[in-house]
Amino acid sequence: QVQVAESGGGSVQAGGSLRLTCTVSGYTPNPVYSSNCFKWFRQAPGKEREAVAAIDNGRGASYSDSVKGRFSVSKDSAKNTLYLQMDNLTPEDSAMYVCAAGGYCYDDGGASFDYWGHGTQVTVSS
Repeated sequence: QVQVAESGGGSVQAGGSLRLTCTVSGYTPNPVYSSNCFKWFRQAPGKEREAVAAIDNGRGASYSDSVKGRFSVSKDSAKNTLYLQMDNLTPEDSAMYVCAAGGYCYDDGGASFDYWGHGTQVTVSS
């Protein structure tokens, strides 16, 4: 059984930093298909879910325009653990951050992702 667990959220002031961690247990990468992406999404109250950053096996990372240059995603493949370093945070970054695994990195909607965590809350005050 695959389990996804996020941690590291919290409250910070604008300009601050947080590092989110996503641990995926029980997951075995698909050796044939490219649906082995780990991706961060976020959703703020009253807004649609937004793709934030993704990383695939050996294909590098991708970011939404809203976080490019401020956020950095990395992955420890041996531990199936995903990290999101968030710097220079703004109040607009406040949201529930959710980790997903087992989908396609190009899928910003998230429909292809099989495994989801419950999220970790990030609140940035001005």
